[in-house]
Amino acid sequence: MLWDRFLEVPKLTPGRIRSAYGVAVAADALQLMLGPFGWVAADQIIDVVAGVVMWRILGFHPLLLPTFVVEILPIVDMLPTWTGCVALVVAHRKKQQAVIVPRDGKTIDVEAKRVE
Repeated sequence: MLWDRFLEVPKLTPGRIRSAYGVAVAADALQLMLGPFGWVAADQIIDVVAGVVMWRILGFHPLLLPTFVVEILPIVDMLPTWTGCVALVVAHRKKQQAVIVPRDGKTIDVEAKRVE
């Protein structure tokens, strides 16, 4: 289905990580610079663009959603929320994609069963 393609999680690469951090830092910096002017519409546009770009770079992750909500709060919007969100999503994706390979190169798949 088309929807499944949008929810697909891409493989985390160093280039994707650098791109995600670059977009996050740029979004946070723009919002910090525009903050004193009170351009709420500009902040919201930056949030939407950053969210869509993050979705394309890192894939959909539920941690991306609260960043929109947090950005609405008056004082909290001055914090680097996009950068923090990217750090959390990257850490979670790395943990998801970590594969432990034995030193001899052989892998063993065994279904875990609870012993009572």
